[in-house]
Amino acid sequence: MKIAIHGLGRMGMQIAQKLAESDHTLIAHNRSKDKIDTATEFGAVAAYEKQDVLDAFGDDQVVIWIMLPAETVDQQVDEWLRMVPTGSIIIDGGNSNFNLTKKLNEVVSAAGSSLVDVGTSGGVWGYQNGFCMMAGADDEAAFRVVEPALQLLAAPEGAYHYFGESGSGHFVKMTHNAIEYGMMEALAEGYHVLKEGPFKNLDLGAAGEVWQHHSVITSWLNELARDATKENPELAGIDGYVAENGEGRWTLETAQAHNIPMPVLQASLDMRAASRAGNVSYTTKMLAAIRNKFGGHAINKE
Repeated sequence: MKIAIHGLGRMGMQIAQKLAESDHTLIAHNRSKDKIDTATEFGAVAAYEKQDVLDAFGDDQVVIWIMLPAETVDQQVDEWLRMVPTGSIIIDGGNSNFNLTKKLNEVVSAAGSSLVDVGTSGGVWGYQNGFCMMAGADDEAAFRVVEPALQLLAAPEGAYHYFGESGSGHFVKMTHNAIEYGMMEALAEGYHVLKEGPFKNLDLGAAGEVWQHHSVITSWLNELARDATKENPELAGIDGYVAENGEGRWTLETAQAHNIPMPVLQASLDMRAASRAGNVSYTTKMLAAIRNKFGGHAINKE
């Protein structure tokens, strides 16, 4: 199939590369031209302008996967809708608020096209390990059109699933990220206790290594925490500023609206907020280190 990727950031570029190196035809579009040039090196079709994207599809059905920050998605979709033929498919693969996705779906549907929301996890390791993708769409037929691309992107160890109506994919991904916040917080606090508790000079990397061998906290996040402490036991050069990009807070707001207590998520959000106010510690440094390892996020405040 032909598919365009609009947004060649950390994950968008990996998605583009994985598709371009397959039997699919990948059309690469991005605001900065240098990233498009990079994508052509592994077989993508360059599309420097939006019209170039449409020209590359020719008479084939237009399928555009948007991998952009949530705050820019609505504007970009509006621009695409003014250009694409009816019957096109637009995929929002970023971390959008599921409530806004449902509203955007109404706009896309009214224009005669289909929106598929695909919450995407896997960080900067998705190309190697496979992405985990959570999809929603009112038009299941549109999901089936893009399913071959998801199958390819999930290989070798990822997964995907169609959850139903529009917004459901982003809702599942949002909840995933909220769980991630809590798990990261627990790990970071645990390593902090090891570092500054009653036994001095403990080998944190060794503790993490032991934990990683079928203990009940064996996980990818612990693997990354272990690696961080092996490489940099003092976490030197990390200022402990921990950003957040919305999903945890959206989950908390949704839970509150449904009278569902989430004290762990609340505590993890409070810790991140405190770090941005200058209250940093080994815990917040570890949080920043883990975020950098799985997602390529900035290690310090930008």
